[in-house]
Amino acid sequence: MAAFDPWDPDFLADPYPAYADLRAKGRVHYYEPTNQWLVPHHADVSALLRERRLGRTYQHRFTHEDFGRTAPPAEHEPFHTLNDHGMLDLEPPDHTRIRRLVSKAFTPRTVEQLKPYVTQLAGALVDGLVRRGGGDLLTDVAEPLPVAVIAEMLGIPEADRAPLRPWSADICGMYELNPPEDIAAKAVRASIEFSDYLRQLIAERRKEPGEDLISGLIAAYDEGDRLTEQEMISTCVLLLNAGHEATVNSTVNGWHTLFRNPEQLAALRADHSLIPSAVEELMRYDTPLQLFERWVLDDIEIDGTTIPRGAEIAMLFGSANHDPEVFAHPERLDLTRRDNPHISFSAGIHYCIGAPLARIELAASMGALLEKAPELAPAAEPVRKPNFVIRGLEGLPVTV
Repeated sequence: MAAFDPWDPDFLADPYPAYADLRAKGRVHYYEPTNQWLVPHHADVSALLRERRLGRTYQHRFTHEDFGRTAPPAEHEPFHTLNDHGMLDLEPPDHTRIRRLVSKAFTPRTVEQLKPYVTQLAGALVDGLVRRGGGDLLTDVAEPLPVAVIAEMLGIPEADRAPLRPWSADICGMYELNPPEDIAAKAVRASIEFSDYLRQLIAERRKEPGEDLISGLIAAYDEGDRLTEQEMISTCVLLLNAGHEATVNSTVNGWHTLFRNPEQLAALRADHSLIPSAVEELMRYDTPLQLFERWVLDDIEIDGTTIPRGAEIAMLFGSANHDPEVFAHPERLDLTRRDNPHISFSAGIHYCIGAPLARIELAASMGALLEKAPELAPAAEPVRKPNFVIRGLEGLPVTV
């Protein structure tokens, strides 16, 4: 029987049989290597994402000592300063205050107005891929599209964008389970460099505001909606990281899945109206964010097991998205699936604020590839990243 082992290459290649084993054995499992409680069922994950006895942080209520935890090493402080002031790792009222400000940039109307720009950019990137006769779908299309869109929203000049993806990748390395010290050192260095850059850009926008999101956050501060400079920096980094990481991995994971399911790819090529449901199904089938952690702020019971205050719960999104109690034939890729309540964008107060934009980006790149590269095919077997939490590929070589 497959075993849950987030450092085993065989598990990373296909974790879904191990998830089925976890679901069959119960609703909650203590996992000693990471000192976490694993939750594999869709109903429990969905409920716990909305549970107020859990939190992304505990420092709004407890010290590290009170909570029975050890403070992070002093040398990791730049990463934690950056990470802990972003709304994803805050709880109300700070989370509510920051999300209210940021949500103004992600209203349905604002996102819909971005659609022509996203569609044009996706088409241009695919045109380049076709002219070259193929390439790496990751670096040629999947990465540059969402990075450019969120950078444009933030107001980061085009000449400054090259380090954004490497900074993001290094910072996201800290979200893996028990990251080694070399990964932590990269995350710290990227946190310092990214923060220094944004501090300088914020100072420039204070002098010369534009129509971008950074200028909007500065204006909100001046009008009385208090957002400290650190919160502003952390919010910008979060938006950049979250604003492209899932989209990048969903794109390459999705096309890798399509190449391995030729009958479904053929159906999609024959009927482009399937694109919206295909985007949802591909995100469900090979989930870009496999795990989401929350702290237990007050004792909670799951299926007769008491999870004590101070424990950490790891909600397995990938497992929840393959739960047969919710999805008929979950191991089958079905691009026509209509009843698809996947939780790839999370739920509750931490539901992905950029989900509508991500859907537009994924649909735009898929549409451009289907239209302009109808014979798109894999050029080599891709290498999977040695990551568990954020699931993706090192690259996806293709021919057109």
